[in-house]
Amino acid sequence: MGVTIFKERLHTVTEIIRKTAQKCSRDPDSIRLVAVSKTKPADMIKKAIDAGVTILGENYIQETRKKFDVLSAHDASWHFIGHLQTNKAKYAVRMFDLIHTVDSLKLAKELDKEAKKIGKKQNILIQVNVGMESSKSGISENETLRLIKEISLLDNISIKGLMTMPPFFDQPEKVRPFFTALRKLRDTIKSASIPNISVDELSMGMSGDYEVAIEEGATLVRVGTAIFGERN
Repeated sequence: MGVTIFKERLHTVTEIIRKTAQKCSRDPDSIRLVAVSKTKPADMIKKAIDAGVTILGENYIQETRKKFDVLSAHDASWHFIGHLQTNKAKYAVRMFDLIHTVDSLKLAKELDKEAKKIGKKQNILIQVNVGMESSKSGISENETLRLIKEISLLDNISIKGLMTMPPFFDQPEKVRPFFTALRKLRDTIKSASIPNISVDELSMGMSGDYEVAIEEGATLVRVGTAIFGERN
């Protein structure tokens, strides 16, 4: 697959983002596209970067390490969007500009420790399990404010917002209540005025439902299939 195809796919997705944003009176520039590049080889990802992709979303530390070594000189930001184990924290802080999936104080403390070693302030999102699915990571809505208050005390961590992976539905409209819930939770946390945090980012929406996510306030949409094609 050549650069031209990536440019076409990227144009299609960014046009949908732009039109959806304008339809609900949002600034299209307030929404960023995370191109989910998990399972895709470095040469394919390089073509996507050449085509204009600026943020890459990866799920697996081991897999990313190989690709990062090859591609880190290129002008792209790396975001971690998978489940992160505490023993992989040191690799995560070296590679990722934003980690979307922090859901415990234990993990945050490990990231804080590793970030301090390299003089970095690690940007994170708090993953919230709005659907309360046992198969998915994330903290419950009820526990989110408490966790954020605890993490806000760590010197080398900067909370930037919230992330969710709602239950899967074939119809995007059925996902809307979960996106709405995350936005309302964000607003509740904002009103608490916790020092040293900002919760402006909402990472929600994927290839099948990112238009609904944008309508509900998403600032980061995670799109893989529509750009890279089906997973390997």
